Amino acid sequence: MNTTPPGPADEHASSGGYAGPVVPARPVRAVGSAAAHTMRLADEFFYLAHDDQTGRPRLFESALAHGLAAALLAELCWEGRVTFEGRQVRVTNAAPPRDWLQHLVLDRLVAEPRHTATRTWLAFVGTTACEQVATRMWQLGLVQPQQVGRLWRQRTVYVPADMNTAAWSWARLSFQLRNYQQLNAFDVALAGLAMHTQLDPILLDGAPLAARAFLRQQVEQAHLPLRDLLADLGAVVGGAVLSHRTT
Repeated sequence: MNTTPPGPADEHASSGGYAGPVVPARPVRAVGSAAAHTMRLADEFFYLAHDDQTGRPRLFESALAHGLAAALLAELCWEGRVTFEGRQVRVTNAAPPRDWLQHLVLDRLVAEPRHTATRTWLAFVGTTACEQVATRMWQLGLVQPQQVGRLWRQRTVYVPADMNTAAWSWARLSFQLRNYQQLNAFDVALAGLAMHTQLDPILLDGAPLAARAFLRQQVEQAHLPLRDLLADLGAVVGGAVLSHRTT
């Protein structure tokens, strides 16, 4: 499988010998670790974007993929490895993070210095983000893969191992926004991902318009690099929605 972001073929010749960290298909799962696990942003967005009982997505495929890609890039920003400036992503610290998935994404950014457009990386990381985030959550006992659908059209969904854990992200964010409570930095990022993937109408279903205005206000007060990332996410998802509606 080609793991090089889109671009002219001659730009990638220098990275031919690159080998990123090897991730086993089904690593040993840390049984019983879900309760003690400090949730990462992409994990919480994964929960937010899926039904807490069935594991079925609440978003269309492109919005989910790009949202998870943005969450993974935001995790690296949170870890002090990258920053976002305008429409570009820049590596600020190439030291490998402890988390294998963050390590994998950072290694690709380091290996492809010619590609700095945030939208390019949202598209590239998004091609594998769903499966990789689900695998990370499976390792921690947070979800279980299940096959659904007819025999000739089966697909995998990741059903939450604990419904209360899965629903917590949704309940917490919805309650705070409906009650106009100031969000902490983590929940601002989570709310921004929801808003820019167009998940907010479901999140705030039945809430007054003032709650939606409060959501926008909170996200607009986010740290500047995060706002830059979210702006690109919103543009990519908006374009995908428009394309979907006109085809």
